[in-house]
Amino acid sequence: MTEIKQVKRIVIVGGGTSGWMTAAALSHQLKDKSVDITLIESSAMGTIGVGEATIPTLRRFYHKLGLTDIDVIKATNATCKLGIEFKGWSGDDSTFIHPFGLYGQAVNHIPFHHYFTKLRQAGDNTPLADYSLGVLLAKHNKFTQPPKQPKTQLEVFDWALHFDASLFGNLMRNYAKNKNVKLIDSKIVNVELTEQHGEISSLHLENKQIVEGDLFIDCSGFKGLLIEQAMQTGYEDWSHYLVCDTAVAVQSQLVGQPIARTIAHAQQAGWRWQIPLQTRIGNGMVYSSQFTNNEQALDSLLSNIKGDIITEPRSFSFTPGRRKLAWNKNCIAVGLSSGFLEPLESTSIALVETAIEKICSFIAKPEYNQEDIDKFNYATAQEYERVRDFIILHYKLNGRTDSPMWQHCRDLAIPQQLTDKINAFKTEGKLISLPWEIFGNDSWLAIFDGLKCTPATYDKSIDKFSNEFLTEQLAKMSAGIKKTVDNTQTHADFLTRHCGFGEQR
Repeated sequence: MTEIKQVKRIVIVGGGTSGWMTAAALSHQLKDKSVDITLIESSAMGTIGVGEATIPTLRRFYHKLGLTDIDVIKATNATCKLGIEFKGWSGDDSTFIHPFGLYGQAVNHIPFHHYFTKLRQAGDNTPLADYSLGVLLAKHNKFTQPPKQPKTQLEVFDWALHFDASLFGNLMRNYAKNKNVKLIDSKIVNVELTEQHGEISSLHLENKQIVEGDLFIDCSGFKGLLIEQAMQTGYEDWSHYLVCDTAVAVQSQLVGQPIARTIAHAQQAGWRWQIPLQTRIGNGMVYSSQFTNNEQALDSLLSNIKGDIITEPRSFSFTPGRRKLAWNKNCIAVGLSSGFLEPLESTSIALVETAIEKICSFIAKPEYNQEDIDKFNYATAQEYERVRDFIILHYKLNGRTDSPMWQHCRDLAIPQQLTDKINAFKTEGKLISLPWEIFGNDSWLAIFDGLKCTPATYDKSIDKFSNEFLTEQLAKMSAGIKKTVDNTQTHADFLTRHCGFGEQR
């Protein structure tokens, strides 16, 4: 039987979005457990802070804390996000939207895309996007909150936020401090490990304080102050799968109305993002230093920004991958200290959320043992690998012919599980769902279809339906979705009604 470790003192190292999210969630989870929570951060040190786009899991996170969507939108200068528009990934003029929602209506437990494929092979040219409410709302810049009890799958869609990450961090900070999380503003000058087991025993601070704890959570960013510098956990490098290794970010003034989707626009040696907030735009470029340099990347980014630049460009380099152990002895890495994958699908904060959710689950008593550590590490590794493969898919199936990087990405060897997923879809139209996936089958379908990867066949059991019958039924689906979109308010109207959008401009 493994030793049970009691948790009475939790020490979080690093503030920022991940640190204060962790503090907020743990203070809520353990409010009746007599656990002291301390967060150490230095106001003299900055944070990366470029991530402003999220996926719907964020909303579940703050709902658990008792915050509403409108609360958070108002507090963080946020706009609504229905998905991501990928421009140029199949060629310069191509575009498609990956929505937070479903495509069509499944019938007899057979996924909709099999019916769609049957008609496509019979010559029907209706785009898959016409069967997604999420896509068409995003495309036409409409927004409403989804029905709580949708009548059919055609009404199902989800949404997330574009927000000011620093304001969200402040919101979490205030929440945590109101829940009695103790803040120490100082730098860590030494990490003391026990001689017998190599666990963290205490942290020595620049202000001469010594902070002891039972469980330490590393939210110190790329440097991994505890998990790597002190404990030498090791890092699994995935740069042989993902060649982009540098990013530059800058903010600009908002021009026009904020759109309800993120833009990911492919460029010769990477891609650039556009994230709308209520008063500004977050812009950035992710690129491969093998195929371009900092000056060229910055020129490409700035030349495509319409509004006035309001911040100095900030750049950083990264190694895609994850820590070999996210939980090592009595130290858990959360956020950038745990690993990093480029923000193509806005997963950085989502991986923070899933880490926090697992921590809350494993120390709910509050205690843990080695079995908990092993389960946590297995789940974290699987989550990172599933997200990694989903991002690789975008590059592997790209249709660009304008530069060596994109051909290089098509030629790269990819993980076997991803190969199996691609082959299953290409040959039989099967969408394989694996444990610990953040993105569901309709997300994979959106990328496959958007990058021109189509199945060779479909489920032949649907041949009992004639093409004429299916054409009629799918036309009704499409018409119903378009009618809903026509009757939906604009994104700007939603923000004005609930948040006073435009008053601060």
